[in-house]
Amino acid sequence: RPRTGTTTAASTSTTPSAASAPCTGADLRGTFAQLPGSAGAGQISYVLTVTNASARDCFVSGIPGVQLLDAAGAPLPTHVSAAHPGQGTAARITLAPGDSASAEARFSPDVPGVGESQQGPCEPKAVTMRVSTTGPATVDVPISPPTSVCEQGSLRFDLLTSGR
Repeated sequence: RPRTGTTTAASTSTTPSAASAPCTGADLRGTFAQLPGSAGAGQISYVLTVTNASARDCFVSGIPGVQLLDAAGAPLPTHVSAAHPGQGTAARITLAPGDSASAEARFSPDVPGVGESQQGPCEPKAVTMRVSTTGPATVDVPISPPTSVCEQGSLRFDLLTSGR
């Protein structure tokens, strides 16, 4: 899938092997929160932020893999695509302990897509997002505030970048 956006390094590793390990789900803590003032034209932006909560350097890269979950932890429809296909490439972002990386996601919380209910919520409310940043390991992050993601869970993500 295409990789997009601009990236910068969060920190520099002091040893080559320290930066060679991808962040695991156990290394990370995160949030997926609404970006204030971002609503418009039926769309809204939320920002995914992952923070290295471990005692070692690790790295993240690219567009995060995500799965929306309902209040009971059941998977909801989720489809991730690049926000800006063809603009840039993913870079390795080394996170020292306490450093963060983030990615903005744009989606419609209330405009139904084809095959969705035209009355009431288009999809069930998502309260948690299961995130994979560099491999199969995942971390569950709260969605604040919980929201429906219309068009069968279509999220257009920017690349992960350092800080936020």
